[in-house]
Amino acid sequence: MAFRIPFDRVNWQTSAFLIGTVALTVTAVPLYLWYFGLDWFQAALFVAFVTLTGFSITLGYHRLFSHLAFKAKLPLKLFVLLFGSAAFENSVLMWASEHRRHHKHVDHDDDPYDISKGFFHAHIGWLLFKLQPPPPFDNVPDLKKDRFVMWQHRYVHLIAFSISFVLPSLLGAIWNGWRGALGGFLIAGVAKVVVVQHCTFFINSACHTIGKRPYSTKCSARDSFLMALFTFGEGYHNFHHEFQHDYRNGAKPWQWDPTKWLIWTFSKVGLTNGLRRVACETIRSAELSVARQ
Repeated sequence: MAFRIPFDRVNWQTSAFLIGTVALTVTAVPLYLWYFGLDWFQAALFVAFVTLTGFSITLGYHRLFSHLAFKAKLPLKLFVLLFGSAAFENSVLMWASEHRRHHKHVDHDDDPYDISKGFFHAHIGWLLFKLQPPPPFDNVPDLKKDRFVMWQHRYVHLIAFSISFVLPSLLGAIWNGWRGALGGFLIAGVAKVVVVQHCTFFINSACHTIGKRPYSTKCSARDSFLMALFTFGEGYHNFHHEFQHDYRNGAKPWQWDPTKWLIWTFSKVGLTNGLRRVACETIRSAELSVARQ
């Protein structure tokens, strides 16, 4: 089947990075652990960087910038711009443009990660090939006016490399010399990128495959507690597609959505405001409408 691959459209840089980081994670990381073991500092560093980077994507890239579900004060905005870059999922400008196009054209050809083209395509395949012509950034005029967003867009690769690889290596070196630096690079750097990226990719693939559709049957997006565990609360995807400007994905108080709890907590200390939420009556009406189908 190799002769059917459109090599002229392969995004070689992205493909090499995605494949290379996975290869290092399944080879170099186990070798490091075999020879040097895993101390509490490296484990804590990995958890910290996964958490900070993951929330910067769900809270920042997704709910703040793509959907304008709330407003954030400058310190929080700058933080998610920096640590969101560490996921190596490109700039907020590009990410939000693609995601808004996904919502507008979900399950159709203009959807960048259209699940109807298969699980692999929605998960990672869409990143391996260049779109011709490249889609314009014509759906993010609001973000183009934000000088911090545009600054990140210009320097995103430098920021990503610094936050994702240099910072954990330096912290590891301070802790345990060159061994600590190597561990920081491999575990809190490379392995963290793989984990955070595939958690994000699951939102595009598994959250359109696994679960129920209690709010709308108009598209493939589904609600799943299981997927919420892997996606920082983004697993209630059917709700999100029906009510995309709500700062919550899990609207019920008991639903696992740590991103909404974090946004709400930040609102109590003045870092966020203007939290948008759909009226309970509207949500209930949508549930009853689906139940009657």
